[in-house]
Amino acid sequence: MARQSISFTQPNDEWLKSQLDSNEYSSKSELVNDLIRQARKQQVQIDWIRAKIDEAEKGGFTTNSKEQILKKSKELYLNE
Repeated sequence: MARQSISFTQPNDEWLKSQLDSNEYSSKSELVNDLIRQARKQQVQIDWIRAKIDEAEKGGFTTNSKEQILKKSKELYLNE
C-alpha cells in the first residue's frame, strides 16, 4: 500500500475527527480510503451517464424509458 502525507483545512480536519469520534472509522486513512472508493463509484456512474448523453446527441433519441435509464444507472452504481 502506498503511503502518503496530506494536509487538511481546519474544517475538513474537524469533520474527519468527528467521524472518528463516532467510531464509524478506526483511522483517518480508513475514512479517506472510503471517501475515495465512493468518489470512484460516482465517477463510474457519471461516465456512464455522460456516454449515454454523448450517444443520444450523436444518434438522436434513446428508446429507453426514463425508468429504464434510472434502473441501469442504479445497477451500475450498486454493483461497483
